[in-house]
Amino acid sequence: MWASGGLVGTSWGQVKTITPFIVVGILVAIFLARQLTILSLNEEVAVGLGQNIPRIKAILFVVIVLLAGAAVALVGNMAFLGLMVPHMVRGFVGTDYRFIIPMSAIFGATFLLLADTLGRTINIPYETPVAAIVAMIGLPFILFIVHKGGKEFS
Repeated sequence: MWASGGLVGTSWGQVKTITPFIVVGILVAIFLARQLTILSLNEEVAVGLGQNIPRIKAILFVVIVLLAGAAVALVGNMAFLGLMVPHMVRGFVGTDYRFIIPMSAIFGATFLLLADTLGRTINIPYETPVAAIVAMIGLPFILFIVHKGGKEFS
């Protein structure tokens, strides 16, 4: 089940084990959100504003690997979730990562929970994999963003 993604095999013990990594990763990401917003403008602008680009990139790389690894270890491969949610959140809260990061965490968790609930109720007594539900919603969304050139939700 892990390779296809889903919440079926996830236990509370696994959640308790992964939670510290997720909390630390999100807190570091929120702490560096201002620098990430500046870096998203342009590297030259960020250097001009006094940012230490190599250090910020290295720390953010570690945070990305930590959060992605923790998420994949817990629920498996949910690629569309990670691609779709930040674009949707950016459309609601703007381009400031101080708001994008925490709202992406909240909206992503809510979206996954709703997709899992839909997967468990759409074909009772059987369960539709949550990865299939996320992919059915995510593929058209990503194709829409690609068609618009990424301008619709940025």
